[in-house]
Amino acid sequence: MWIGVGFALAAGMMWGLVFIGPLLLPEYPAALQSFGRYLAFGLVAVPLGWLDRSELARLTRADWVEALKLAIVGNLLYYLCLASAIQRAGGPLPTMIIGTLPVVIAISSNLRDHRREGRLPWARLLPSLLLIGAGIACVNYVELAALTGRPSPELERYASGAVLAVGAVACWTWYPLRNADWLRHHPGRKPRAWATAQGLATLPLAFAGYLALWGWLSASGDPLPMPFGPRPQAFVGLMLTIGLVASWFGTLCWNEASQRLPTTFVGQLIVFETLAALAYAFMLRGQWPTPLTLSGIGLLVAGVLSAMRVRPVASVRNSATVP
Repeated sequence: MWIGVGFALAAGMMWGLVFIGPLLLPEYPAALQSFGRYLAFGLVAVPLGWLDRSELARLTRADWVEALKLAIVGNLLYYLCLASAIQRAGGPLPTMIIGTLPVVIAISSNLRDHRREGRLPWARLLPSLLLIGAGIACVNYVELAALTGRPSPELERYASGAVLAVGAVACWTWYPLRNADWLRHHPGRKPRAWATAQGLATLPLAFAGYLALWGWLSASGDPLPMPFGPRPQAFVGLMLTIGLVASWFGTLCWNEASQRLPTTFVGQLIVFETLAALAYAFMLRGQWPTPLTLSGIGLLVAGVLSAMRVRPVASVRNSATVP
């Protein structure tokens, strides 16, 4: 269990980087950042795929179709929604909405996977969920309070950012559940190879999307210089960093955690992504967290530790017997 938690912590630290990408490149469209990130992920996966060629050769057509689905929803669509939400509503609101993922995934998995992994008793799970929810509320109360002190953004733009953040939550509720399904059905497969397979499946999609966006920007007369925008070195460097560290290595660590831990529990560990994103945001701002923010972080950690003590109870399927 502790090895699985360590892998989930590493994944959260890697994935937290994606929250500051749109803030570092505010002049780049969210679609360009999404396609750029996963184009880099796919290119990084090519040499890694050669190393895992024997393992990848074992994948069937159905496996590659599943990798393609995961790439579309969990990679391209998720980050498109997230980056758009951050650019439209700023950092605090999307972070608050994405921060509900541990609760949403835990509840979804407990309803969906109890026959496979056992049901976590709601009465025992509720305290940890309440702690996580309270921690998220504390952390984001401070962020929203700071936001209200600034000039109000346009209501329509702000509301659209909230809707896009909800879309990101939907994508990343679906992704870990489906990804865990495949890993549990293939216990002998290497999580590293499955992460690489998702990168290879993403490559043609991201390449086609990048070319299509380039053509659309040119046709619409957009002044953004292509193919790498006004700051090519910063854009390419950040995309490669996020593609390797967040996309491939983060997915690898998450796959390792998913093979070791129940889906209901591992879903709650996405809280590490929220903590990492907040830490990186404060580092970027050059500010220390407020006491209320630190209290919220403490509640988040306490909620995760509390959830680790809850053990699943095997589901018993009642069947009628004939005397």
